[in-house]
Amino acid sequence: MQIQTRFCGQCMKTQPLNVIAPCSYHKGLGEWIGLIKYQRQFAVLPALSQALVGRILELEALGLLQLPQVLVPVSLHPNRQRERGFNQAWLIADAIHRQLNIPIVTEGLARTLDTQSQAGLTGKQRRQNLSEAFTLTNDFPYQRIALIDDVVTTGATAKEIAGLFEKRHIHVQVWCLARAEAPGVLD
Repeated sequence: MQIQTRFCGQCMKTQPLNVIAPCSYHKGLGEWIGLIKYQRQFAVLPALSQALVGRILELEALGLLQLPQVLVPVSLHPNRQRERGFNQAWLIADAIHRQLNIPIVTEGLARTLDTQSQAGLTGKQRRQNLSEAFTLTNDFPYQRIALIDDVVTTGATAKEIAGLFEKRHIHVQVWCLARAEAPGVLD
């Protein structure tokens, strides 16, 4: 009998964020996610969202995941939202909502600093760039959320936002279309 655990022995010491991603960013999906985000090419979004939902349901069936009360897409600063014309995290959340019927909540989490793009920044620069970039309203009534984003690379965005929720004892899972592995992990 194989025992399933959430974290490896080393990770159990720190209880890192629970990131659920069905795909590898570096195994060909980076291009597709870039097309969604920067070129408004949404044709692949249903397939990637379905893969994410499949992974979520698999983990739930194994008892490794409890579905959240709400989906919370990573918010964009209003300037970036106007510039881009859409929020890719919200589009992903909407696709998940349609499959799992979990409500989307956009009120409460706000991006208050108009930071530079994370693309091309080192992990340290990403953390500095996002320091205090988000706020959470006082009346957020949920205990379990899934934070939705397109990709998790260094985890800087997810950690910054999760920290706001965790200070209020709100359990955070991070659901994304792809996870970028650390250099050398796929060698």
